[in-house]
Parts: sequence; C-alpha cells; structure tokens
Amino acid sequence: MEWEILMTDQVEAFLNGLYAADPDTHRLVNQAILVLERNGPAEGRPLVDSITASQISNMKELRPPSGGRTEIRILFVFDPWRSAVLLVAGDKSGQWHRWYREAIPEAEQLYATYLKERQGEIGDERG
Repeated sequence: MEWEILMTDQVEAFLNGLYAADPDTHRLVNQAILVLERNGPAEGRPLVDSITASQISNMKELRPPSGGRTEIRILFVFDPWRSAVLLVAGDKSGQWHRWYREAIPEAEQLYATYLKERQGEIGDERG
C-alpha cells in the first residue's frame, strides 16, 4: 500500500525553483519522493535518515542523490494517517550545520500547524 505524499508550500516552491535551475537534480529528487511514497517507513539509509536534533521523535530527512554539487535535503514526518508530510526542503551544501539549525525549528512549527489543521478537519467530519 502506498503512502500519501503531502508537501508544504515551502517544499513546493523549492522544488519548482529546483526544476528551473537544475532539472537533472529535480528529476532525482522526484524519483526519491516516489520511492518514499512506495516504501513508506520501511525505507532507510542511504535515502532516508533520522533527525535526532528534533523535538519530533519521528522526524526524518530524505537524502536524494544529486546531479551535481547540491546536497538536497527534505525534512519530513510520517503522520498518523499514513501520509509522509514533506515539511522543509533545501540545499545544505556548504552549510551543513547551519541548514539544520534553521530548518529543524521551521519543520517543527510547520508540522504542529499541520497537525492542528488535520485534527480540526477530523473533528469537523465527526461533528
């Protein structure tokens, strides 16, 4: 059974920019997302790795191969509804630690907002 892939506006904008700037890497990222959709939490290294510095215990990063000098990373979480929620995407090349210091808190906030919205939708369906 495939997992639903959801993405924030930030991830969508990043991928659109990547397509314009580096179509080869964009293709590799899309292939990685398709593997994630197919395999879900069973997918591991080297494509998926855990993020230990997050307050969200199951935050992970998608680590697609690149077509050049980029180091694309996408922080994501598997939610309770069988979705992989792609939260923050970026190119961490040349800024290994700084990228995580900025991206992890942003991803945590986006996931908290997503959960509130999703739980509100479920409450509306029951109401």
